[in-house]
Amino acid sequence: GAFTDARRDHAGRFSRADGGTIFLDEIGDMSPALQVRLLRVLQDHVIEPLGSAAPVSVDVRVVAATNKDLAELVHTGVFRRDLYYRIRVVHLQLPPLMQRREDIPLLVDHMLAKFNHLQGKDIAGVSSDAMAQLMEHDFPGNVRELENIIEQAFVLCRGGMIELHHLPPE
Repeated sequence: GAFTDARRDHAGRFSRADGGTIFLDEIGDMSPALQVRLLRVLQDHVIEPLGSAAPVSVDVRVVAATNKDLAELVHTGVFRRDLYYRIRVVHLQLPPLMQRREDIPLLVDHMLAKFNHLQGKDIAGVSSDAMAQLMEHDFPGNVRELENIIEQAFVLCRGGMIELHHLPPE
């Protein structure tokens, strides 16, 4: 509620996540100023809502993800070393989709269920030819690229099954 002409307060993301978990995607793209603010939240477990004079305690577990090499960003001075060690409590490195092709059918099923729910459609699956093509693709954009391909095919599909001609040419 701190912006001009605000009529009511809005809880921020950390306030809403209090007592739970917050997911910070692409943390490697965070500005230096935001890195300082996040470090304070992680160290002191307090936030300062806009327009407030007093800090507010929060209990939030942070899960962060990035496609960048944070250690390299620390080395070059782009990412704060103290923040890096604060968020690197448990480090999981997920191989790119091209190195775990066995996940593609599972991800496709999940994405179809998601799009069916959002769009009110009932697409049952992907034809064997379309799945074979997906399994051959290298996915330089990883899971996000796969999701975009499935969403495009989902939109173009008028029947109950995504076929090869629904996939983008590339």
